[in-house]
Amino acid sequence: MKRPIGVQLWSVFTLDDFPGVLRQLSEMGYAGVEAFGLHDLSPTVVRQLLDDLGLELFSSHAPFPAGPDAQRILDEQSQLGAPVLAWSLEAEEFATEDSIARGVERVNEAAANAKAYGMQIAYHNHWSEFARLADGRRAYDVLQERLSPDVLLELDVYWAAVAGADPAAVVREYGDRVRFLHLRDGPAKTAEDAMVALGQGSLDIPAILDANPSVAWHIVELDRCDTDVMTALRESFDYLNAL
Repeated sequence: MKRPIGVQLWSVFTLDDFPGVLRQLSEMGYAGVEAFGLHDLSPTVVRQLLDDLGLELFSSHAPFPAGPDAQRILDEQSQLGAPVLAWSLEAEEFATEDSIARGVERVNEAAANAKAYGMQIAYHNHWSEFARLADGRRAYDVLQERLSPDVLLELDVYWAAVAGADPAAVVREYGDRVRFLHLRDGPAKTAEDAMVALGQGSLDIPAILDANPSVAWHIVELDRCDTDVMTALRESFDYLNAL
């Protein structure tokens, strides 16, 4: 089954002419975006830009709405119209089971706060989640055991590969909790490697895309390219669209 193809706007965060960039992404064929920041615009202006271009806002990369900043984050994202907020824990929070448990408290509080606004929280991984704890368990598994069932997964397959995991196997393993895939490509050896357009690196993208029917969006994110990022985003869309 073909999923809609979206783009994480961190990929274009440093580019000038944000409205023009959005127009180019729409013209490439992208169906939607995951927001990252407001580019010095108001939430309502950003939403109007997206609506005018026919780009769906399927999620927003925004800090967990927990603690004293929760209402400010939720009010802003509510004005933007984001249905899902995706964020991560810090690398050091995966050192022990206790540190994971403390971090999960923040995620679960965010999920409860978001639910009151009609939103959901999605957990976005990096590579630290796939480290092994002292007892041999994978930190990501411990995280899943403690997360509220209301929390979705936004699985970044490239960072899983950097950590030495099999991305397709991870996508398959977590079943219907996985709603979003962050798709990148490249050497997948270290976190500092430059990324390339999808299909031009080391990941088995077709196997990853076939691994889980519960995924709702395929999201391209290229945050470190040696080539022109807009060209790489166009090539990535064309590659995914042709599969």
